[in-house]
Amino acid sequence: MARLIDAVEGRPRAAFAAFLALHALVWTALPSLLYANLPLDVIEAMTYGREWVLGSDKLPPLPWYLAEIVYRITGIDDALYALCQITVIVAFVLVWQTARPLVGAAGALAAILIIDGMHFFASSATKFNHNVVELPFWALAGFAFCGALRHGRLGQWAMLGVALGLAFWAKYFVAVLAVPMALFLIADPAARRSLRQGGPWLAAAVALAIAAPHLVWLAQHHFPPLGYVEERASPPRDLLDHLVRPAWFLGGQLLFLLPSLVIAAPLAWPQAKGVAAAQGDAFDRRIVSLLAFGPALTLFAFAFVTGRNTSAMWGFPLWLFLGLWIVMFAPAALDRRRLAAILALWATVFVISVGAFVADYLVLPRFDHRYRAAFFPGDLLSVAITQRFERATGHQPAYIIGSMWDAGNVAHYTRTRPQPHVLIDGSPRRSPWIDLDDLHARGAALVWTDGDPRVLPHNLAAAAPGAEVGAPFDLPYHGAGEGTVHVGWALLRPRAP
Repeated sequence: MARLIDAVEGRPRAAFAAFLALHALVWTALPSLLYANLPLDVIEAMTYGREWVLGSDKLPPLPWYLAEIVYRITGIDDALYALCQITVIVAFVLVWQTARPLVGAAGALAAILIIDGMHFFASSATKFNHNVVELPFWALAGFAFCGALRHGRLGQWAMLGVALGLAFWAKYFVAVLAVPMALFLIADPAARRSLRQGGPWLAAAVALAIAAPHLVWLAQHHFPPLGYVEERASPPRDLLDHLVRPAWFLGGQLLFLLPSLVIAAPLAWPQAKGVAAAQGDAFDRRIVSLLAFGPALTLFAFAFVTGRNTSAMWGFPLWLFLGLWIVMFAPAALDRRRLAAILALWATVFVISVGAFVADYLVLPRFDHRYRAAFFPGDLLSVAITQRFERATGHQPAYIIGSMWDAGNVAHYTRTRPQPHVLIDGSPRRSPWIDLDDLHARGAALVWTDGDPRVLPHNLAAAAPGAEVGAPFDLPYHGAGEGTVHVGWALLRPRAP
């Protein structure tokens, strides 16, 4: 440990690089080895990504573009797990770059080790989705905001605009970062001076220009994601929800923060010899406090005022700068002994996280028999459906009709190129890229795994009148657990020329 601390203190950049390499290697390898099937969010990315849509009825499309690009270049599923870690590593590097001028290289490393205790950057970041993709843009926005306020350079304000604009393409949730930033510029006397210098207005113009194509699409299509937002942030049932729902949000976030607080505990030890020196000036500390707590307080205020529901998983980007805030405001100095303790606690949390992840997919399935999407036989389902369609028609399907999960798996795991298009839930509204005339002319395979496999669901039947229901069949789940998927399928024959 002494030699390790010598290396960390003497070459903190090398230590940080080693940490990044270890984090990326472990959290890329684990899902590659333990997931037999892509997670739901990644199947969704594959379904939307190949259509290059400008928008959807759910979320903005940037994550789907990135997933599609990586998959087209590599052609392997494991690359999508690596893509997750690339986004996490970029976010960590940007937080490090923000922290280093304020607390030094060792303090910046401690800040990263503290936040790495959260599952948002580890086990939950193995599924490529909008929560993961927003991390680097959120971190870039914080880095640029801090630098722009401290130095006032127009380039940094433009960088802030780029970060916010791209974050909007990643997830609309960026609003809970942009709002407290804007309020800080108005309320803080030192920050308010920047309004007279034009930097914030440049950032707003750049962000608006980048977001404009998607904003135009939303306006032209009457803002279809509002229905999805209404469903996820459901309205209050009574007045009590204005108190209960914010409390549940805070409680969930505190639970997720516990490992990070354990790692940071040495900075709160009694310090007879090492009183912490002031880290940054008062303005720096206000900026970092805004980045660390402003978005979470904004979301709490939203839940309190509206009474609407919140999701604990929305916490993904909220705490990126919490480690920096803890190091800056710690009552104890980050001396050699405390750095060693932080490193040891981080290693303990890291090993526990890895062990829990492995146990969840190798050990627990033998006992709890809980459904895990990672064991779904998507590859077997794709082969079974495409073979049945090919035997009946002489060619493989160009269209699959079914749920995002069922049809998305069939389309992704098919060996043909180009992969089939998916009519999600049999709904043209959910799949506006589908040419229904072409679908009926070329035929389609229909698939479902919920309900009676012998009865075609009404929503799928409406999209494919005249579809012929085939004999249902069963497929075994992959992995250590037991289970069977009961599959219903139907054939919409191609229309005669």
